[in-house]
Amino acid sequence: MPRSELKKIGLLTSGGDAPGMNAAIRSIVRTAMHHNVRVTGIKRGFDGLLQGDIVELESEDVSDIIHRGGTILKTARCAEMHSPEGQEKAANICKILNLDALMIIGGNGSIAGGLSLSKHGVNAICLPGTIDLDLDCSEYTIGFDTAVNTGMDAINKLKDTSSSHQRCSIIEVMGRYKGYIALWCGIVGGAEEVVLPEEDVTTDQNQVIEQILSNRSQGKKHNMIVVAEGIGDSAALAKKIEDATGIATRATILGHLQRGGNPTALDRMWASVMGHEAVDIYLKGFKNRVIVVKDGVCAHLDIEEGLNYKRPYDEKNYKMMKILAL
Repeated sequence: MPRSELKKIGLLTSGGDAPGMNAAIRSIVRTAMHHNVRVTGIKRGFDGLLQGDIVELESEDVSDIIHRGGTILKTARCAEMHSPEGQEKAANICKILNLDALMIIGGNGSIAGGLSLSKHGVNAICLPGTIDLDLDCSEYTIGFDTAVNTGMDAINKLKDTSSSHQRCSIIEVMGRYKGYIALWCGIVGGAEEVVLPEEDVTTDQNQVIEQILSNRSQGKKHNMIVVAEGIGDSAALAKKIEDATGIATRATILGHLQRGGNPTALDRMWASVMGHEAVDIYLKGFKNRVIVVKDGVCAHLDIEEGLNYKRPYDEKNYKMMKILAL
């Protein structure tokens, strides 16, 4: 088949980077090439789309990237995509590029960008790439496992110095307005307390102090407290704990450290599965879908349905953490 007659898809990564994005890029490109579909890579997310920053991707372009963090397509946030004019311009560029579909790897904001483009006639197929696990319609998002492992490794190291000095350590982890990273880090790191932004399990500072005093009365010489980014103000909490208890307390904020590093096997696997699924549903004629993990398997939903879905918060793991911390 002449190259000009091949189907063509666009591919971009948008918003915050997440370990495993490169694995998803590789999976999409290789699956597309297998089915004689051309792939146009768009650099720097929607901003790059609006600027026409594109490159044709071949199989060899995605060699040796599955283990790399970040994204070879680069990423950015794009204020212009929040305006109707910017959305219409982006959709027109997709049509000029003759894209049969635009595949978007990113979080809620990126997927919302895909929804806006779909209303202008672009077939948007989205993959959840965010360490925060804050896309309610999916049980898993690319990058989450690596972020948790980075947090766990930091907790392990902090515990060494915390126990040596008999201190209280506060570690603040990412997650935006969701506490999944914090809760998982707290459980797998053996923390004494986790402070989450979810309304049903909000722990105030006085409760944290009471927990530390109770632990000390039972012979506990050091404490580890995990604070979610959505709560923040860890330095102020450290000072309050030290003033109230007399226990030396130090705060460590991991920040963007959790976005970097080689993706774990789990992130590489899910990214590969999701990338393959994205191309597969495109070839089957589905339009405007978001790839999700549902009941442990890869599935897909209408983008608008996916963004509107609200997952109820389950307290079970938090209650388990409290029991295991005793």
